[in-house]
Amino acid sequence: MGRVKYHRFPGDTIVVPMLLGVILNSLVPGALRVGGFFTSMVTGTGALVGVFLLFLGGSIDIRSTPKALKTGAVIITVKVAMSVLLGLGVAFFLQDDFLGLSSLAIISAVSVANNALYSGITAQYGTDPEKGAVAVTSLSVGPTVTMIALSSAGLASISVWAIVGSVLPLLLGILLGNLSPWFKQTLSAGVTPCILVVGFALGCNMSVQELFRGGLSGILLGVITVFGVGAVTILADKLTGGTGVAGAAISSTAASGVSNPGALAAVDPAYAAIAPIATAQVAASVLVSSFLTPVLTSLVVKRREGRCKAGGIGGKDPEVA
Repeated sequence: MGRVKYHRFPGDTIVVPMLLGVILNSLVPGALRVGGFFTSMVTGTGALVGVFLLFLGGSIDIRSTPKALKTGAVIITVKVAMSVLLGLGVAFFLQDDFLGLSSLAIISAVSVANNALYSGITAQYGTDPEKGAVAVTSLSVGPTVTMIALSSAGLASISVWAIVGSVLPLLLGILLGNLSPWFKQTLSAGVTPCILVVGFALGCNMSVQELFRGGLSGILLGVITVFGVGAVTILADKLTGGTGVAGAAISSTAASGVSNPGALAAVDPAYAAIAPIATAQVAASVLVSSFLTPVLTSLVVKRREGRCKAGGIGGKDPEVA
């Protein structure tokens, strides 16, 4: 019996199991409510996200060089700030509907970056500080930014303790991973399997109709995340002495962002109605940005190389030679 050949693509770790869950929920929804551990798994997304954040925290190394820390702090701070500005702008000035996109979807997608993709891109194009910046950019994960932004603006009713609780698993993982190499190795090994399970559980709470509803608007969200917000992070990177590569490489949506709308709905039922469509839109943004972010980064690199040749100084950037 031959094996099925599978060709991987960016973001497939969460997108593929989520699609499987969507298909099951659309065709045989009763099978998901059979009871036992299976039903507990597909309905317990809150607990699964908590475990995922614990594992992810364990993989983060907080030690890095000062320049890497500065680069990471600049690009992720600007990215998070842009997510809040865009999200709250849509909420207050456009009645929380910009071509089908809500503040929940926008902040969930823009505030988090695919750090695996960032690492892969900077490994090819980046300097050592740009590669090391992932130690800081990895800190912006989970639903915390979305919760704080919407709660602070009065758009969500979330207690301070719920926000604290949303970040505790991540902080605990960071603490354990940096105190003990064994914890770091053990917890890091669980990140990818946990993403698979979280993706499947999220899909089991969505339908094909909802996924298609997130299609065009989700694609738009991905384009805004990469080229709109990416232009700002590139500018901020260059203004602070960078090459622009880190600013371009961070312009994606993390797979973990798919769980943000559901996590918010779990602590504020007012978002339960729009969480499924927001989840579908963020998932589309994950996929779209996974392909467009490398394209944007290559454009930045080619432009920089063109300026180097025009300056007649070999492989050095005329601005820093």
